[in-house]
Amino acid sequence: MSVQPLRRVTVVGGSLAGLRAAEGLRREGFDGVIRIVSAEDHLPVDRPPLSKQVLAGRWEPDRARLRGTDELEADWLLGRRAVALDAASRTVTLDSGERLDADGVVIATGAVPKRLPEAMAPRSLRGVHVLRTLADCLALREDLSRAGRVAVIGAGFIGAEVAATCRSLGLDVTVLEALPIPLERVLGPEMGALCARLHVDNGVDLRLGVGVEGLVDDGSGRVRGVRLAGGASVEADVVVVGIGVTPDLSWLVGSGLTLHDGVVCDARCRAAPGVVAAGDVARWYHEGLGTDVRVEHWTNAAEQGEAAARALVRGDSAPPYAPVPYFWSDQYATKIQVIGHGRSGDAVEVIEGSPDEGRFVAAYGREGRLTAVLLWNRAARLPHWMDRLATGAPYPPAPEG
Repeated sequence: MSVQPLRRVTVVGGSLAGLRAAEGLRREGFDGVIRIVSAEDHLPVDRPPLSKQVLAGRWEPDRARLRGTDELEADWLLGRRAVALDAASRTVTLDSGERLDADGVVIATGAVPKRLPEAMAPRSLRGVHVLRTLADCLALREDLSRAGRVAVIGAGFIGAEVAATCRSLGLDVTVLEALPIPLERVLGPEMGALCARLHVDNGVDLRLGVGVEGLVDDGSGRVRGVRLAGGASVEADVVVVGIGVTPDLSWLVGSGLTLHDGVVCDARCRAAPGVVAAGDVARWYHEGLGTDVRVEHWTNAAEQGEAAARALVRGDSAPPYAPVPYFWSDQYATKIQVIGHGRSGDAVEVIEGSPDEGRFVAAYGREGRLTAVLLWNRAARLPHWMDRLATGAPYPPAPEG
């Protein structure tokens, strides 16, 4: 794809990926107009503290604000939602009817939380929450201040972090997970079982392999519990639904872009001439992995925003975006870090420390190559194992000399 002459760029999405893309444009020497469209009515905040420090009340929202917004020369269109894109003309239409013409567009609208079907959990039912935005966090925090019992549906990373935060507040927590082992698809059965044990050891009532049939109304329009498959129920003053997210694509239907569980991009994050995508919404060709991937984690949003900006400015001379994937999760006093791209069926072996000690490193491998590494309270070893993955280490890893 050739480089489009850039005078005006519209960034759709005012969170981490959009902010880093705008910053990247300036670092690349772009001195034209940058307009950042954000559906949220405030400058961007960091999402990880929303399930931890801000939710627990240890931080006020201003402390979670992302740095860089004051120095960035950009026009912020806050509380405005993009409803359409014409990729050919690079025109973004807002919910007000206003049309923004540009020479380049960055799509960074992220993802939206999945919800239970309306028949199972009416939207009007009070006390039921998802957690994605600052508004979600503050509404949940307010409800938790009056709650004694919390039910979390879903034991993925967001559900696990919310459960850990609620336990730190002294609340009774029940986690309901449909799978027999939490996080098995990400960490495998052995390491997923350790995550389960972590929650049980911290006083969570963890129920695995259970289905949810619906929520229970207390008769006044507020939730009072969760009805399980088979007729049993779990009492709860607050219910948090953490069953995953889907890329925010509805506004892009009819845009001319290819949409398939994300905005489909090439190896340089380009979806069409003059249109790039970054963050949770982007599905791009990862040359190192030899396949299309979509990654829903903080580090990728930050790095891909910058990569998308480079591609918009440099075109084919921009390097392909092929990072070593990395994400982390803080739960209780445990830091869980994962690097690489493991798959179901990969072999796994603890190669440093021991799960019984609560500090270890586990390596994942397939066909003689190292594919991923899990660090459990071993953050100091992250650079070493990041380098081993980047250089294509064998599996099992050779002992260190």
